Amino acid sequence: MKWLSETAIRQLHKRAISQYGGLEPIASYDEKLEATLSRPQQLEHYNTEVTLAELAACYGFGLAKNHCFSDGNKRIAFYATFIFLEINGYTLTASEADAAHTYENLAAGEVSEAELAQWIAANIEAIS
Repeated sequence: MKWLSETAIRQLHKRAISQYGGLEPIASYDEKLEATLSRPQQLEHYNTEVTLAELAACYGFGLAKNHCFSDGNKRIAFYATFIFLEINGYTLTASEADAAHTYENLAAGEVSEAELAQWIAANIEAIS
């Protein structure tokens, strides 16, 4: 399994903020980000039957809900999900509108982590 690093997430967030606008990250959120990014690895370590979709949802849910950054949390949650799937040989097939709707609902508390995992599982395919 390939994991997302804190450096990669910070670079991705910086790129998203510069491209789409928003507030720069606040350094005091380091502990939240570290905990959020380690959770999928812990999940896999203690649950050998966890699926790739569940691990991707763990990243997405954590980044959307833990507010690791001062702005752009939904964006980084989606990007992290997408990139985690890609580096592990899968691509997200959902439309941009469907993905935006799903992550908006996730941030609003209308989608649980388990529901996000189900949505991801229904919208991925192996990269050939």
